[in-house]
Amino acid sequence: MSTQTGKIGVTTDNIFPVIKKFLYSDHEIFLRELVSNAVDATQKLKTLSSFGEFKGELGDVAVRVTIDPEAKTLTISDHGIGMTREDVDKYINQIAFSGAEEFLEKYKDTANSIIGHFGLGFYSAFMVAKKVEINTLSYKEGAQAVRWSCDGSPEYTLVDSDKTTRGTDIILYIDDENQKFLQQGEIDRLLKKYCRFLPVPVISGKKQEWKDGKYVDTDEDNVINATEPTWTKKPADLTDDDYLAFYHDLYPGQEDPLFWIHLNVDYPFNLTGILYFPKIKSNFEVTKNRIQLYCNQVYVTDSVEGVVPEFMMLLQGVIDSPDIPLNVSRSYLQADTAVKKISGYITKKVASRLDEIFRADRADFEKKWDDIKIFIQYGMLTDEKFCDAAMKFVLLKDSEGKYYTLDEYRTLIEGNQTDKSGDVVYLYATDPVAQYTYINDATSRGYSVLIMDGQLENHFIGLLENKIEKSRFVRVDSDVIDNLIAKEEKKQVDLSPMQRDMLTDIFRSQLPKVEKAEFLVNFEALSPEANPIVITQNEYMRRMKDMAAMQPGMSFYGELPDSYNLIVNTENPLVKRIITDASEKLTSKLQPVADEISANNAKTEQIRKDAPEGKLTETDNEQIRHLDERTAELRKEQSKAAEEYASGQPLVGQIIDIALLANGLLRGANLSQFIARSLSLL
Repeated sequence: MSTQTGKIGVTTDNIFPVIKKFLYSDHEIFLRELVSNAVDATQKLKTLSSFGEFKGELGDVAVRVTIDPEAKTLTISDHGIGMTREDVDKYINQIAFSGAEEFLEKYKDTANSIIGHFGLGFYSAFMVAKKVEINTLSYKEGAQAVRWSCDGSPEYTLVDSDKTTRGTDIILYIDDENQKFLQQGEIDRLLKKYCRFLPVPVISGKKQEWKDGKYVDTDEDNVINATEPTWTKKPADLTDDDYLAFYHDLYPGQEDPLFWIHLNVDYPFNLTGILYFPKIKSNFEVTKNRIQLYCNQVYVTDSVEGVVPEFMMLLQGVIDSPDIPLNVSRSYLQADTAVKKISGYITKKVASRLDEIFRADRADFEKKWDDIKIFIQYGMLTDEKFCDAAMKFVLLKDSEGKYYTLDEYRTLIEGNQTDKSGDVVYLYATDPVAQYTYINDATSRGYSVLIMDGQLENHFIGLLENKIEKSRFVRVDSDVIDNLIAKEEKKQVDLSPMQRDMLTDIFRSQLPKVEKAEFLVNFEALSPEANPIVITQNEYMRRMKDMAAMQPGMSFYGELPDSYNLIVNTENPLVKRIITDASEKLTSKLQPVADEISANNAKTEQIRKDAPEGKLTETDNEQIRHLDERTAELRKEQSKAAEEYASGQPLVGQIIDIALLANGLLRGANLSQFIARSLSLL
């Protein structure tokens, strides 16, 4: 047949699929496309043979990738169905057609492993080549081999060829800007990245051995891929060792995973894969690029946002689905209906598998809980459906190391830890060592304390408070134990206003300076056995500051100083001794001051009350100003007298420092002074 020349058929109607397919960010994708096409052609031949439409010998079906550095060519060869002149004209010269789609339509019930879009993927070659040739011979009896050639312009030539073996050779004449694709190491790297699990052997050069101080080629072909990866097999045919071996093949050098989930569904979409639960380090970070996405064993991407829920970025493994498009943008993936269904299925499957593992071997599940809880908490916080499912198997751990489901723990504590308002109070600690005293106080009363020391606990606690009716989570050091679970009206503090002011000044004056901390002195009538001073931290403000540490938008709270309550136990014998001694030595001096302050306040109140319609005259304002100035002077007198008294009473500073020490707030010079005082008291 004579030489045929012409222009490639790119029209307004069919140019858009081309643009959509080839908005690649990396030119290296061309190798995936061409090798996939070669595998596609081979799979087609196998299908025709199984139908009896091809009666010849299949022979060697491997795909070969060959480099010729001198000719500056890269060749991808297969022994698949090949093409006739008519096929080339239809599938190469008319870009709008796709041979694989037409073939699939004809053999749709049995050709599930046909990969791709031959006519379109082929043109990715021109991203790296200045000229491309196709040398092909069809499997059809009596077919004439043909050679197609194009330099990247719409013009092509198509002539008869002397090729005698069935299949297709794609010869790329690599352009000057892409010479790296003529390096064997680079090609092997790309083939291992994109083609390591293709269902047909892919050969790239020869295996090498170390000889005479260098690597040399052997006679053995270098087969890049495993044609039957683990996820394509039935779970019943696999052992734990098989799953672990595959994991370490994917992620060399990592610890064994905790467990895994084998995905296998064929309706309403096709999906296979294996997801592994790795040990997550304590430094929490959503690490991307852990899960690899495949389409019929062809590598697509490891950026799976939109394909799997966000919280599953903590997992590792492989997902394979022919229903996920090969060459589209991430935004398209996120909007695709099939992809959304797949994402929902994966969420449901993971939740179901976790529940199954929990029920099958709870003891083993509990052993692994501390390693997987961050994943489950993250999932519950970010995915409503997963949250609803996880409510059955999410665990809480108490200070004794025992684990409970939410229902079990509620049953355990609601009899003893329900306050007078009917709320069940969940006590928790975030640092069992630093908060030991508070935990011990609570457990000695028969209360249970949870250990919630993970990085997501603040958000998780908020979630549980919303999910569990009539519940309240309170950190065990946020108040004295009698106030945490209020059962009855608390005992009133028996102090006169003068004594309260006096004692406030006494204790405040002996508080050492603690960086980025503020203290508010309060008085509570606790049990005589309770500590003389208890330091607590407001639950709401502490939660806000902890959340601010993880959320930059809440920096306002993060910049505030830590706010503590210095609670003085007026029933403790040591405090009683201080109250008695201070009252004896200071009352005669401070009572007249307190009386005058009270009188001044009463006068100010009366002036405001007597003002017509609340409007103060200039004389009224002047009187109030004088009264306020006098009151400020009197308060200074009070504070000075109290400070002078306290400075000579080492007991005051001692019980304050003990409380600070118990909370890890006594450091540096303050700690040294405490030690020196303790020794002198001994």
